[in-house]
Amino acid sequence: MAVVRKTELPLPLLHRGKVREMYEVDSGTLLMVASDRISAFDCVLPQPIPRKGTVLTQISRHWFGETADIVHGHCLAAEPDRIVRLHSELEASREAWAGRGMLVERSEPFPVECVVRGYLAGSGWKEYREHGTLAGEPLPEGLREADELPEPRFTPATKAESGHDENISFARMRELLGLNTAEILREFSLAVYRFARAAARERGILIADTKFEFGTSLRSGEILLIDEVLTPDSSRFWPAETWEPGRTQPSLDKQPVRDYLEGLVGDGGWDRNPPAPDLPDDVVRATTERYLDAYRRLTGRELPDYDS
Repeated sequence: MAVVRKTELPLPLLHRGKVREMYEVDSGTLLMVASDRISAFDCVLPQPIPRKGTVLTQISRHWFGETADIVHGHCLAAEPDRIVRLHSELEASREAWAGRGMLVERSEPFPVECVVRGYLAGSGWKEYREHGTLAGEPLPEGLREADELPEPRFTPATKAESGHDENISFARMRELLGLNTAEILREFSLAVYRFARAAARERGILIADTKFEFGTSLRSGEILLIDEVLTPDSSRFWPAETWEPGRTQPSLDKQPVRDYLEGLVGDGGWDRNPPAPDLPDDVVRATTERYLDAYRRLTGRELPDYDS
């Protein structure tokens, strides 16, 4: 399978992140391209994961469509033929972005990650073990790791250019964005999560938690759901058939990469600092299959072969 480590398109490059490149198409439109790069422990790994970028883009495309009645998204098109119909000048570079590229409405992002947690996992489980709280709010006693919460919790965080995002209180979010905007983003986040959680559960996936980003459209001033939505990179997906509270759950994401790297760290073969070590072929293949499995379950389809 062809892999894309990075793209070099004949367009102004506005940003190159750990996974995505953002190009300017015109004053109000961007082309967001997801590469096959993968990061772990804040390091980009030497080996890309085939088809990962296409999975991320096409899962996002799916959810932007599914949740459009709740909140408008920035996605204008992610199907290659439609992108070219809207901007014929992109035909010449089509091979580089087909499937992994999304045409989006330009917006000004809010400086907050809108995290929603439906199950007790990750940093939420760590906080609960230590303090009995989640985002500073008390939870019932006696909960286990991976238990479903009585109600989804909104737990915002500040964005970090590098390293980990920092959890903040909703009161701090109100200070940053203003009361009205903070409440709107919280309601949008919870509504989208509840809808997606129910839909995914019917398809054999539990969405333990996820993070959303929002921005203000430069054209209309409307609040838009932006970036990626409900993907394996922005969410914790658990296969419903293996869910068993009281332990860490297997997940449909880059878990094979994390497991391999944690094994190296445990054996003294890596200290979690760059440069990251090479990934064996079997870890790369297993990770691709996790991403493809997430796409199949969520959409009910096989991922189209945009390279053909």
